[in-house]
Amino acid sequence: MAHPALTREDASAAPRAEGRTRYADDVYTWVQEQVALLRAGRVDELDLDNIAEELSDVGSEQYDKLESAIEVLLAHVLKWDHQLERRSRSWSLTIAEQRVRIDRQLRRNPGLKSRIVEAVVEGYRLGQLRAAREMKRSPKTLPAECPYTWDDILNRPFEFEADR
Repeated sequence: MAHPALTREDASAAPRAEGRTRYADDVYTWVQEQVALLRAGRVDELDLDNIAEELSDVGSEQYDKLESAIEVLLAHVLKWDHQLERRSRSWSLTIAEQRVRIDRQLRRNPGLKSRIVEAVVEGYRLGQLRAAREMKRSPKTLPAECPYTWDDILNRPFEFEADR
């Protein structure tokens, strides 16, 4: 989330502890105050516990984006493989879109590469449920564990017949 750059003058105008916004009361204003304090070099006045929590949340959000893209992609791959008669251009394009999202997340956050196996396991669990719901069948009719390799997930062709 981009914020306008604050000058040192703005930063020195950060409120002192007694007039500071509480994290629990207004996160947006709290963030602005913490940024101003940081830029002013007033590190001893920072709300370090809540800053650490926010930074942790930012990392979790990046992982969640990767897992979500894998979930949607795998749901469509399962539908592709288990409902041949219903294959569509939309499914093929959704798979392509999610591959772009996965690639973008991994390029922007290379540290996520160490969590790919975990993201595939979790993404598959949710993707399996999503696919079963959309196919109106029991999840037990689909493989219990992800049957696809990382190479399949990223590179297996999914071309709709009319597009060949």
